[in-house]
Amino acid sequence: MTSRAAAIDPITRERLVCPQDHGPLLDAGDELYNPRLRVAYRIDSDGIPVMLADEARSVDDAEHAALTTSEPKPE
Repeated sequence: MTSRAAAIDPITRERLVCPQDHGPLLDAGDELYNPRLRVAYRIDSDGIPVMLADEARSVDDAEHAALTTSEPKPE
């Protein structure tokens, strides 16, 4: 099964940036992740990223380490 992040149209995905610092985001399963601010943006069930700063989820140290390792995240 493909993750919601992987299912985003490549042209759209290339243009998505964090609304807070305008930097690039990492694909993190059903979310897009900003490792600089340690916040994750959910992708809804229709595959639409919710890029609202006030809806971003904070990520703790352990999850940050898991999301930023070079190994692919199991699905």
